[in-house]
Amino acid sequence: MTTANDITIRHSREGGNLRAKRIGQALTPPLIGFALLVLVWQVIASQSAGTFPTPYATLEQAITVFSDPFYRKSINDQGIGWNLLSSLRRVALGFGLAALVGIPLGFVIGRSIFVARMLNPLIGLLRPVSPLAWLPIGLLVFKGANPAAIWTIFICSIWPMVINTAIGVQRIPSDYLNVAKVLDLSEWKIFKTILLPSTLPYMLTGVRLAVGTAWLVIVAAEMLTGGVGIGFWLWDEWNNLNVKNIIIAIFVIGIVGLTLEFLLIKLASAFTYEETTA
Repeated sequence: MTTANDITIRHSREGGNLRAKRIGQALTPPLIGFALLVLVWQVIASQSAGTFPTPYATLEQAITVFSDPFYRKSINDQGIGWNLLSSLRRVALGFGLAALVGIPLGFVIGRSIFVARMLNPLIGLLRPVSPLAWLPIGLLVFKGANPAAIWTIFICSIWPMVINTAIGVQRIPSDYLNVAKVLDLSEWKIFKTILLPSTLPYMLTGVRLAVGTAWLVIVAAEMLTGGVGIGFWLWDEWNNLNVKNIIIAIFVIGIVGLTLEFLLIKLASAFTYEETTA
C-alpha cells in the first residue's frame, strides 16, 4: 500500500532528478566548448616546438601568479591583483563620469526636438571614432597617462548611454505625455512618474554596452600609456616574452568583462522586475 510519505519521497526524487537534468543540460554545452578550446590549444602547443605553452603549463603558471597576486616590489613590478584593481578604478571613474553626463543628456535629447537636431550630427560624427584616437588628445590636455586613460574611457562610454536613453524617451507613448499636460504635472513629476520608469530598460541596455566598451578601451589604453594596470601588465609580459602570463592576462580580462556583463544583466533584470510588479 502506497502511503502519503512514499508519494512525497517519490515526488522529491522526481524533482531532484529534474533539477539535475536541467543543470546537466545547462552545463554540458559550455563544458564541451571549453574542452574543444583546450584540445585546439594543446594541438597548437604540440606543433609549436615549445614556443607556445600547453594548457597544463599555463595552469601551473596561473597557480603561481595567483598565489601572491598583491605583492609589490616596485612601481613596475607588482602583482596581477594590483594591476587589475588599478584598471577597475580607472574604468569606474571614466564610466561613472560618462553616466553622470550621458544619461541626463540622453533625456534632454529625447525630450527636445531642437536639441536632438543640434546634437545628433555631432554624435553621429564622433561616435565611430576609434577609442584610441582620443588618447593623444587626453595626453595633450591632461598631461598625464592616468587622466588620459580615464578621459578615453569617458568619451567612448558616453555614446551608448546617450543614444539608448534618448531612444527610450522618444519611444514613450504620446498619450502618457498628453495626460501629463492635462494634469499640469511639473517636469520633475513627469520625469519621476513617466520618463524614468519607461526609459529604464533602454537606459540599462546603454549602461551595459558602455561598461563593455570601457573595459575594452582601458586594456588597450594601458598598453600604450604604461604604468600600473592589466593592459600594461600584459604588454610588459610580452616584452619579457612570457607567453604563459600573456595567456593568463587574456583569461583574466575575459573573466572580468564577463563578470561585469553578468552583474549588469542581473541589475537590469531586477529593475525591470520591480517596474513590472510595481
